[in-house]
Amino acid sequence: MMKNIIGVAIALCMSITAFGWGQTGHRAIGKIAENHLTKKAKQALKEIMGHESLAESSTWMDEVRSDNAYNFAKTWHYVTVPKGMDYHSAEHEEKGDAYEAIGRMKNILKNVESTKIEKMEAIRMLAHLVGDIHQPLHVGTGEDRGGNNVKIKWFYEDSNLHRIWDSGMIEEKKMSFSEIAELVDHPSDGISQEIASSTDLDVWVKEAVELRPQVYDIGDRDYLSYEYMYKNWSTVKTQLYKSGVRLAQILNNIYE
Repeated sequence: MMKNIIGVAIALCMSITAFGWGQTGHRAIGKIAENHLTKKAKQALKEIMGHESLAESSTWMDEVRSDNAYNFAKTWHYVTVPKGMDYHSAEHEEKGDAYEAIGRMKNILKNVESTKIEKMEAIRMLAHLVGDIHQPLHVGTGEDRGGNNVKIKWFYEDSNLHRIWDSGMIEEKKMSFSEIAELVDHPSDGISQEIASSTDLDVWVKEAVELRPQVYDIGDRDYLSYEYMYKNWSTVKTQLYKSGVRLAQILNNIYE
């Protein structure tokens, strides 16, 4: 009985704490950002981070979930915007969300009194959170835990909608993060450079909300595979690209 209870608890925790884009996606975003940094930003990051790249930094925030000292950041990985509302009219998490935390990390990096350790953690968090907020299901409705409750079969395996956006479609490509970055790092048709490099979080959230009908258009829940990927892979690429370019733009603006 106890083993069953523990098993259920672990399963619940795993479903609740789905990771935005997975390691491959986050590292691809970090790599893309590195490609778009100015010389000043690259130098500033080197002074703070040493040899730790943005690709490496980008997964740190998921890795420290097991450290209770960072429990305060559990709600920072997502934003909740109910249907028919915008971010500013919605209720916000008491301890902050991705939108608020990104602003907080930017302020730490701009503050001349911030310590090197504070700046290092801020860069690691920023590299991750910019990616999270561009995964459409990390801007959830508040109704189904960002798609975690939408149970589906992905290539005949039990999964959920959130998980296939986090990692399922990316991992199905069987490519390394650097290969994904190389594949993605160019503007998609119809996306201006101004939009691609926008640092306006209201724009980011609005884009994610507008993608949700497409994301939830799943058809037969018992068989999602190539057709769903075909319909959505260009969106995945666009969101990864925007994440990397926008992360770079934030850092370029801070260290101009």
